[in-house]
Amino acid sequence: MKIENAKAQMRKGVLEYCILSILSQKDSYASDIINRLKEAKLIVVEGTLYPLLTRQKNAGLLSYRWEESTQGPPRKYYKLTQEGEKFLDELDKSWTELVEAVDMVKNLPQESKEN
Repeated sequence: MKIENAKAQMRKGVLEYCILSILSQKDSYASDIINRLKEAKLIVVEGTLYPLLTRQKNAGLLSYRWEESTQGPPRKYYKLTQEGEKFLDELDKSWTELVEAVDMVKNLPQESKEN
């Protein structure tokens, strides 16, 4: 198994969660979301982001509005819906449980690992 493939799969698994987390802080347009993900070292291109945003919108987790821009065409700002907020709350709980479980497995005493 190639390590880069494994890393990419791990990133993909948390990307939708990260997008919802970003949008829980403030309404954003795609370039803002990409920049925030890049700051967190989750490199994402528009071709990856837009299908995820569309899927989340179709699932009722996001809505959007158009806003005029002083720097070009109007921008589509995405916003978490009430359903999206509830969904994110559940993901937050699951994420905490997952992190705790992984930490527990990583920190098992040596003799437990051998059995």
